[in-house]
This record gives sequence, C-alpha cells and structure tokens, in this order.
Amino acid sequence: MSDETGTPDTPAGSSGGADRSGGPRPEPLRFFGTSWVDHDNGYAARRAGVAAGSLAAAAVSCLVLRFAFEGILIAGTGTFVTALIVVMFAVCTALAFGNTWAGFGRRHDPQRQASLRGLLAIGFVGSLLAYFVRSLTEAPGERLHRAEYDRAREEYAQRTTRRSGNPSKKKRRR
Repeated sequence: MSDETGTPDTPAGSSGGADRSGGPRPEPLRFFGTSWVDHDNGYAARRAGVAAGSLAAAAVSCLVLRFAFEGILIAGTGTFVTALIVVMFAVCTALAFGNTWAGFGRRHDPQRQASLRGLLAIGFVGSLLAYFVRSLTEAPGERLHRAEYDRAREEYAQRTTRRSGNPSKKKRRR
C-alpha cells in the first residue's frame, strides 16, 4: 500500500524500507505522507488543514452530541440518567484525549487499544481535540516517527561503515 506521495507503508529501518542510497525510509504519516521529514510538499498547508479539519469535526461532533442530549432530556429519563450520560461522555472524552496524546509520543500496545476501542469511540471528540492541539506545533506523531527514523539512519550508518575497506588487505598479527 502507498500514500499520496508514492512511499510504501514500511516502518523506518525495516528490511523493505531502503531509499535510493540504500538507507531506511521514513514511515508516512496520515495526511502528511513523508513530507514531515523535510517539511516540504505543502507541509505547512497540510498542518493548517489538519488543524482546521479536526477542530471543525470536533465542533460538528459536539453539535450532534448536543442534539442527542436534548433528545434524552425530551425523553424525560430523569436527572440521574442525564447526569450519568454527561459524566460518561466527559470521562470518555478525557481518556480519549489522553490516549491519543500519549500515542503521539510512543507506539500503542495493540491489545490495550483493542480493549479501549469502545471507550475511545464514545470519547472521539477528545481524539479530535488532541489532533487539533498537536497539529498546532507539528504533524501529529512526527516527533515519534522522527526519533525512530533518525535511530534507523544511525544504525544503518553504523552497519555500513563497520565493513568498509578490503578485508584481504588487513595486516595479520603473527
């Protein structure tokens, strides 16, 4: 699979991820491809678009949630159920924000993500807000991917410089 820039979806440093010089390839980010590496190919415009889009999606989502809340009020379920629903959405939104924010700095555990799927779906507004806040300073996930990419490039450089020279011309100790 490839993104809009034509870069294969391979993690940095993987065996299939070699660029033209034989080194590791950067892993593409959603909405950014590999433009995050050199901040080229419309990186600033993409960041502005992601920020505006995630904020607009959060605003529309809050409007939809308000309509749902008004429906619950019209149904006359009582103050306990109404308070319970408000607290549930608030807690799930806060947890989704924290989980998404933490994911920008480290890789998620797939099993934990699977167990949190329902909670994160309820608190989706928190994930959208985390995307908005992070996109004000960098592409969401850029710091993590840059650290992995730089580490993979350093390891590649160490592997390739170790075996330079002709081993048959080595001086032998007697």
